[in-house]
Amino acid sequence: MDLPSQALSLGVIRTLVRMPAARFDDLSRPPLDAVALARALQSPAGPWREVRVVDVTGSTNVDLAAAARAGDPGGLVLVAEHQDHGRGRLDRTWVSPPRAGLTFSVLWRPTVDPARWGWLSPLVGLAVAEAVSETALVDVRLKWPNDLLAGQRKLAGVLAERVGEAVVVGVGLNVSTRVDELVGPGATSLLFEDAACTDRDPLLRSALRRVAERYRDWTTGGGDPTTLRQALVERSATVGQEVQVLLPGGRTLRGTATDIDAEGRLVLFTEDGVEAVAAGDVVHLGQPPMGPGAGP
Repeated sequence: MDLPSQALSLGVIRTLVRMPAARFDDLSRPPLDAVALARALQSPAGPWREVRVVDVTGSTNVDLAAAARAGDPGGLVLVAEHQDHGRGRLDRTWVSPPRAGLTFSVLWRPTVDPARWGWLSPLVGLAVAEAVSETALVDVRLKWPNDLLAGQRKLAGVLAERVGEAVVVGVGLNVSTRVDELVGPGATSLLFEDAACTDRDPLLRSALRRVAERYRDWTTGGGDPTTLRQALVERSATVGQEVQVLLPGGRTLRGTATDIDAEGRLVLFTEDGVEAVAAGDVVHLGQPPMGPGAGP
């Protein structure tokens, strides 16, 4: 008698077969071990006071924004196995299968001048790029202002939001997303890039540790962005490229990206001279358009 017949005739076997599927039904995408992650990462002395893992939520950024408004003291990490209302910049949506990626947000109450909080989004992007490069052996570069690329394809996105006297920064990273699951012609995943590691546990541990190191250095230095800016330029996929930038309000700039300045702006050399851009959508000319890819 084959197993399906046994399962139909023996309620116990049916239960044993079905119950694990409610927790996770794709053996190639096991759930994160919340207890082990908390034990490895959280500490009363910081930087991560608490690490939470939830099965599903709408948006980790939205959840931590609510925690900030409720008075959470900071140092909180929220990781979602599945996010069904993920968001990127300009309220773009992001969809990913359960446990196919890493979706997490961090909540901080920085002690540095709020005028320098704008560096937190690129700080997190840089740290995650460094961690993934080291752990997965994929060369990850930064597309200004908040995308992580493998080659010229979008691997991850970062979204920072100020909530009163707190900042929430979220990350969405495609890990085991298959080709038929990728959203947009310019998206990719670590699996698609033949990464040396697609195990989300070591990737998450590496990313949060590197984020903590970069944040500690930044706060210890009073928010001075000099070292951070230099590292961002060195890892930038945008500096040195011919680009087109769609600015808020509909104006478009075209030129060569030459630098990231001391205020985090992208410096362009255009036919009308040098311009520094504080916000905008960047297209690397001659490259495929980016899809939503990933977002918190």
